[in-house]
Amino acid sequence: MHHLKLIVMEKLLKRITINPDICHGKPTIRNMRYPVEMILDLLSSGMTMEEIINDYPAIETDDIKACLAYASRLTRVKSIHKVVA
Repeated sequence: MHHLKLIVMEKLLKRITINPDICHGKPTIRNMRYPVEMILDLLSSGMTMEEIINDYPAIETDDIKACLAYASRLTRVKSIHKVVA
């Protein structure tokens, strides 16, 4: 089961692209001008996946899941230092 989850996550992560010519090289969804950080901000503000897709019809459910998978992957570090906001 764990192996299957990893395969799904890797497939989702392929939707996240980094292109120096798009959004200054920030991670985006499928080479479109939708940065991962924007989607994460929308989710954290309380928007649902359905609301995001209604506002941005080019975005698919798997794109939003890919943003979450990308954020999850970024948190897999050996140590975390306190960030002062």
